[in-house]
Formats: sequence, C-alpha cells, structure tokens
Amino acid sequence: MAVSPQVFPPRKRRPSAGSFLSPKLTDLSLVQSLLSLSQEIYSLKPLQFLLKRNSLSTINKAKLLAILFEELLRNPVSNFFSPSTILCFEEMYIVLQRIKTLMEDCSNGSKMWLLMQIQPLANSFHELTLELSTLLDIFPVKEVDLSQDVEELVVLVRKQCTQSKPLMDPRDDFLRREVIAMLDRIKKEIVPDHSRLKQIVENLGLRDSSSCREEIESLQEEIQNQTNEKSKADIVSLIGLVRYAKCVLYGSSTTQKSDHRRQKSMSDISIPADFRCPISLELMRDPVVVASGQTYDRESINHWIESGHNTCPKTGQTLAHISLIPNCALRNLIAMWCREQRIPFETAGSNQKVNGVKATKAALEATKMTVSFLVNKLSVSQSMEAANGVIYELRALAKTDSDSRACIAEAGAIPILVRYLGSAVGSELRNLQVNAVTTILNLSILEANKTRIMETDGALNGVIEVLRSGASWEAKGNAAATIFSLSGVHAYRKRLGRKTRVIKGLMDLAKDGPSSSKRDALVAILNLAGDRETSGRLVEGGVIEVVSGVINELPEEAVTILEAVVKRGGMLAIAAAYSAIRKLGVILREGSDNARESAAAALVTICRKGGSEIVAELAAIPGIERIIWEVMGTGTVRARRKAATLLRILRRWAAGVDINAVDSSSMMTTTVGTSRIVLPA
Repeated sequence: MAVSPQVFPPRKRRPSAGSFLSPKLTDLSLVQSLLSLSQEIYSLKPLQFLLKRNSLSTINKAKLLAILFEELLRNPVSNFFSPSTILCFEEMYIVLQRIKTLMEDCSNGSKMWLLMQIQPLANSFHELTLELSTLLDIFPVKEVDLSQDVEELVVLVRKQCTQSKPLMDPRDDFLRREVIAMLDRIKKEIVPDHSRLKQIVENLGLRDSSSCREEIESLQEEIQNQTNEKSKADIVSLIGLVRYAKCVLYGSSTTQKSDHRRQKSMSDISIPADFRCPISLELMRDPVVVASGQTYDRESINHWIESGHNTCPKTGQTLAHISLIPNCALRNLIAMWCREQRIPFETAGSNQKVNGVKATKAALEATKMTVSFLVNKLSVSQSMEAANGVIYELRALAKTDSDSRACIAEAGAIPILVRYLGSAVGSELRNLQVNAVTTILNLSILEANKTRIMETDGALNGVIEVLRSGASWEAKGNAAATIFSLSGVHAYRKRLGRKTRVIKGLMDLAKDGPSSSKRDALVAILNLAGDRETSGRLVEGGVIEVVSGVINELPEEAVTILEAVVKRGGMLAIAAAYSAIRKLGVILREGSDNARESAAAALVTICRKGGSEIVAELAAIPGIERIIWEVMGTGTVRARRKAATLLRILRRWAAGVDINAVDSSSMMTTTVGTSRIVLPA
C-alpha cells in the first residue's frame, strides 16, 4: 500500500530513503519501532497558526496508536504474528513515517508558503489519514488477542480516520485569499492598507522585525526546494510582501547584527581558489572558458579583450578566437557554495532575477513601495538614530538583488546617503557611517549605479573621506571595497587612479588595517594597477614597500599586485622590487599554486628588466634552483612556463650570457615529471 506522490508538493529536498521503506525487523522489534515512531509524532508541537485542527487530530491519533503498540509489546501472545499482520505493520510504519515527515515539514518551513499551500496540505493530511484507516480496517484485532479496552480504542481510531473530507479551517482559507488579493493590488501599484497588512502578518505569527527577517530567510530557502518555476515566482512575490511589511510595520530590529554586513566575497569568507577569477581575484559570477582552456569571470576577461589584448592572461598564449564559452558546471558549483555560505549569488547579467528566479510584477512593485517608504522616511529623519535605522534597512535591501539596487538609486537615495559619510557623523554615531558607506557599496554592484555614484555631487569625495578618516576599520574597508567596485569601469579606474587621496588611503589601510580591511584595500589597489599611468603613481606612493610588508599575511593578493606593478611600473618599480626578491623566493617555495604562479611571473619580469644585479640577488637565495625545479614539476601551466624561463635566466647569468638573448641552437631539453622543459645548454 503506497502513498501517492500527490501527498507531498514536489521538492528538491526529499525525505530520506528510509522514510519510504519499512524496516526489515523481527516481529517485536517492528512493533517497538512503531511505538517509537508514534511517540515521536505525538511529542511534536501542534502547528500554531495554520492547520491547527489537522495537526492536533494527527497527534491525538498517534497517542491512541501508541497505546495499541504498548499493548502488543506487553502481551506475550503477540510474540508471533501471521505474515499478513507483519505486512500490515510494515505498511503502517511507512504511513506513520510519512505523517511525521509532513508534520515536520509544515512546522519548519515558511508560514507564508504554508498558507499558500493550505488546501493541498490539508488534502495531504486527509489522504494519509485514509491510508491509516484502510490499514486499521484490515488489522486482525482478534488474532493478536487484545484487551477489550484496546479493541475499542482501535475501533475509535478507525472511526476517526474515516472522515469524509479534509479538515479545512475557513479562517485559514480566508487569510490565503486576503494575501492573494493584496498581491494582486500591489501588481496594480496600489499601496496595501497598513492596518489590514498588520492583521495578516500577525495572524501568521510575524509580530516583529526579527520574525519577518526569519520568514524572508525561510522563503528564500523554499525557492531552492521548489522545482516548479511558477512556485518559485510566487515565493519571490511573497518575499517582496513580507519585506514591505517588515519595513513599514516594524522597521529595523537592530543595526548591529553581523549577518547583515555587506557581501562577504572579499573579507569575511575564504573563497576556494578555483572559484576566484585569475584577473580580479574575486568570486566568479559568470565563469567562461577562453580559447586557451582557462576560465575567467566574463566581466574581467571582457575588459581584458576590450583593452586590446589577444592573449590569455594566465598562459600568455595567443587566443585563436575570442569566443567565450559559459562554464556551466563551475557556475553551478559556485552557486551551491554560495547557498551553503548564505551569500547572495547573481550572474552579471541577471539584473531581473532574485535568487535565480525572474522577479514578478508583484515583487518588483513591492520593492518599489518599500524603497519609496524608506527613502521618504530618510529624507525627513530628524535624528541620527532614526536615520541609522532607515539606512540599515536600505543597506540590507541593497544587498538582496539588482532590482532593489536599481529602485534605491532611482528613488534618489544616493544624494541623501552622502550626508552621512562625513567624519562628523562618524564621530557622533560610528555605525551610521558604516551603514551609509556599505549601502553605497552594495548599490555599486549594479553597473548602472556606478555611473550614478560617480556623477552624484559629493558621493566619491564622501567615500574617499571614509577611506582616509573613517570612524572604524569596517567603514574604511567598505570604502576601499567601493573604490574596487567603481574601478571596474575602465574610465573610472583612470579617474580614481589620478586622485592622490585614493592611493594614499588605500596604502594606509593596506599597511595598518586588520586583515579583512587590508584585503579590501589590496584588491582595490590591484584593480587600479591595471592602468599603466596609475601603476606608476602606485609605485611612487610606495606600493611595493606596502605589499612587501603584508606578503606573509596575504600572500596571494600581495604577490599578484607585485606582478602587476613591476610589469607596468617602469624602472622605478623594478628598483623598488629589489628588496622583495627574497620574499618572492619564499612564496615560490611555500605559497599556494596561484601565489607561486604570480611570484614566478613577477621574478621573470624583475630579472629581465632589472639586469644582472637583480639576477644575482635571486641566485643568492639558498636552494633557488631546486625550488624552481619543483615549480616546473608541480605548478600550474603558467607557473611551469615562467619557472622554466626563470631557470634559463639564472643559467645564462651564471654563464655570463645576456639574460634576454635567445639562441635556439644552444637549447637543451629535459623532462620534469610529465613536462618537457627547454633549457639553455
């Protein structure tokens, strides 16, 4: 006797395989399992706000069944059951396991989504009850020799299970229709009646900002569980409604909760090396494969190609074509990792998507209403404390999706946020400055908003002021991250690189800040170093000395910057890099694959441009040739190639030959592992 698939809505997260199979146990062990399962069901708390009657009825039946199983275990006559009785017990185990799973699913999920599914879920409870009724009908009461009281109990449970129709509370159905009607009005751009909205959410147990936030998180999780696109779209609409209710009814519950800090991609979480773009070192949002077989983030490699390059940045080989092939497998892995880390994940082109689902009209209009309410409230805020609460909500909203970022900017929030970037604000209410600059950072993720920020009077200067003299390291780090985001546009990169205050602020932060803030500063410096003119300014500002100082703490970022600036910074950069050669040698020996690759590339550039004196410094490092041989055998493709070049330079220097001369007749070939390396004789 199987339960039909319609009992449970289609979900990605299915119950365990054990929920669908009866246990292969001896007679009494099987009865003991049934008793334990019944006890687990009746120990569950009844559902509080929806499906109350269904859950209470189910729990009561489980209590009565537990009495039956206890009687069977006490009665010695029941030590031996007929095959038909055993089969009945096994089928009963399956039904009870399904009931337990359904109860837990309803208890732990989103209340709003539970409300939308109220009818099919009531049907599910009813169908399982009928399954139980059928099993009790065929249960051989006389065969197991029960007491009269327990026999009567079995008859009672059987009667209770034969209800003619599903239990459906009219209040639940009315509430569901109210929510649907409210979403329809929102689609038509009609602002919900706040008193009615409050009645709805309170009837679902959403009575403060924290419970609304938890409900939003539950709905976002539910999107991942659904396979039906319409269901996903409906959940997105519900998220918009709950978020609107949270803001207009309850406001901000706290401005300190760390969960609502900016996206964690740069500072808070260690990103797996394979998920980082080799160009930007940031988490890839849209990984693509180029002709050389290497993977990059689409935005970064597009910038590279549009800048006039026709080579692969990692391998240096000429690209046979510039077609970009989506790396779907890697993108799916990154998306899964982001969900595990609770990091929002969007592709670069998904401006109309929320959690990978196209935004609905209701969700978009709800977002606009939420933003309009918050921006209007902020524009008339009389105190910093009140403004802080509103900006905190904007900060959290700007973190969610591209639609929200666009709506916030279009509503005119950026000029208002600029008021709260100044040092006077930071000294009076430190967290207000953090929230303001982080909101601008989150807004800058959207490409169109970069232009809005750069063109808003005082916005860039405000961010730079926070970078230079912010009231906290968090504020400074988020200002540096904003510079990084804005510098993703080539024209803005040059403009930012010409500002001495930007370079000085990033240098100071990289030198003196905590690790997370240092990393923010370094990735911003790396982006700026992509411009040759700015690279020279960075060298003049002492970037090589700064990154040399943090190379032990943040080796990948530091070495990648060294590679970039020595490549573009001229002889001044090469001279400054002299003191870093031994540290690069250490990275070559002990660093990660990416760090060793950048260290080898930087050393090749330094040696080629710096001449014999610098090569002599490299040659003086104990065991350097053995280290280079190890990289040639175990490093990345590009690292092996650069290491081979480096070894050739050392050999030519030792032989007194021009290190940049290439004489093909004097080459010899050797093998390291499976790689064939060409070296000078």
